[in-house]
Amino acid sequence: MGPHPAVAAIRLAVRRVLHDILTDHTRPPGESSPLVLVACSGGADSMALASALAFEAPKLGIRAGGITVDHGLQPGSDLRADDVVSRLVELGMTPVESLAVTVGRDGGPEAAARDARYAALDAAAARHGASAVLLGHTRDDQAETVLLGLARGSGIRSLSGMAAVSGAGGRYRRPFLHLDRQTARKACMVQSLPVWDDPHNADPAYTRSRLRHEGLPALEKALGKGVVEALARTAQLSRDDADALDAWARQAEASVRDTAGLLECAKLYALPPAVRRRILRRAAIEAGAPAGSLFARHIEEVDRLITGWRGQGAINLPGKVVAQRQGGRLVIRQG
Repeated sequence: MGPHPAVAAIRLAVRRVLHDILTDHTRPPGESSPLVLVACSGGADSMALASALAFEAPKLGIRAGGITVDHGLQPGSDLRADDVVSRLVELGMTPVESLAVTVGRDGGPEAAARDARYAALDAAAARHGASAVLLGHTRDDQAETVLLGLARGSGIRSLSGMAAVSGAGGRYRRPFLHLDRQTARKACMVQSLPVWDDPHNADPAYTRSRLRHEGLPALEKALGKGVVEALARTAQLSRDDADALDAWARQAEASVRDTAGLLECAKLYALPPAVRRRILRRAAIEAGAPAGSLFARHIEEVDRLITGWRGQGAINLPGKVVAQRQGGRLVIRQG
């Protein structure tokens, strides 16, 4: 008799990703088998992912390890992290470690915690020489991300949600984006895996928590079941469109710069708005504007220097970057 359908589904998802990692990972003769880490909070999604990785990796000659991040935001979080480490060790993983981080305040509590977490995971992956880090984001998480992007009015890239592969060199892999949260929880239950439910996930002080417990249920009540699946499809379609527009913008950028490398306003004006604004955004980031603080309204203001020129002054952007029009050229630089 085979495994429970939920367990089979998560193992298949992980197996596919591990095959992709082996294909991507070219190693010289004599080098040890590649290491894949799982980022594990102790919740149902990441525990299901950890169990599947521990089961599938050895069959493919891959070493499986685990990292848990202690954000220090709740009393006893260090003890919770130690408990997760013990669970991962029991699954046969090595190396396994707990990383304590300091969460700042930039961008709000959720964004600050995320930034601290990814910085710690990046450092751990580099330190251990990991080929990849697996993340337990599910289709439900993807739907929430799409709705949050829609609420911010941040454009099609924001609506594309989380990528299955992201990070430097494709470090981060998300095997569960096509699986729902209940499948992961069911897999933990039938395997008798203990899980921890983070109280922050039910705290209405957090935007994503309100969306999860109030917003999405309200949408499903009004529109019927299938909202989560539809939002996940929207993410993939939006990602395909955004990737195509990004590629177009990269190709077009050289054609709108003069011999000195300055952007020519007349040539920018001739481009479709979606392509032109991507070029403007890239130029602002290259000048030093932090990508996470550069919003659609900033790019719209810069775009008006091209499309609505009335002699207006310089536009101040995050990171002390200034954009201004000079003699038919758009100059974006540190102020």
